[in-house]
Amino acid sequence: MTQHSVPDGRRPANDGPKAAARNRAALITAAREIYAEHGLDAALSAIARRAGVGQGVLYRHFPDRAALAAAVLEENVRQVEQASAAENATLADVLGVLTWHLTESAAFIGLLHADSAGNRSRIGAHALALSERVERVLRGHLPDGHRLGAADDLMLTIAMVSGAITGPTRAERGRRASAAWRLLGVEVGPVRPFEG
Repeated sequence: MTQHSVPDGRRPANDGPKAAARNRAALITAAREIYAEHGLDAALSAIARRAGVGQGVLYRHFPDRAALAAAVLEENVRQVEQASAAENATLADVLGVLTWHLTESAAFIGLLHADSAGNRSRIGAHALALSERVERVLRGHLPDGHRLGAADDLMLTIAMVSGAITGPTRAERGRRASAAWRLLGVEVGPVRPFEG
């Protein structure tokens, strides 16, 4: 647990559940930042340091790497699902939110490639389930006869776009993502997080 000093040097009272909730939130925030920079193989010790807690606290909340990755990636997927459920949402709108998450996080890109053996072994079956949720959401917005409607075409297209998302800045990654979608002939709405 993070220790905060008080002016007269006494240790603060144990906040119990409040501290546990704060620590968990800090760990998820730190993991999101570290995963965005280094992907899902980032050192757990770096995440604990960024959150300002010890590794023991990390392991109390997340018993292994897969549990922490799942907690972080769950929020990404939830935002894509929320964008999909918004009134009058279109495929382009949902792809815009999806693309924003791709440009923000190497870990989210890894999630969408969860069917490859390497990623499956790193973050487990839960990642595959999250990837399938994203695919279901997107398929729900595909009009009949859409060019991405064939069995693997939708996720293959997303993999192709995610492969193009490189660059040192978020703006550069966003520019490259938009160019990749344009070259593939797929309309994408504004690349931004879901603001519901």
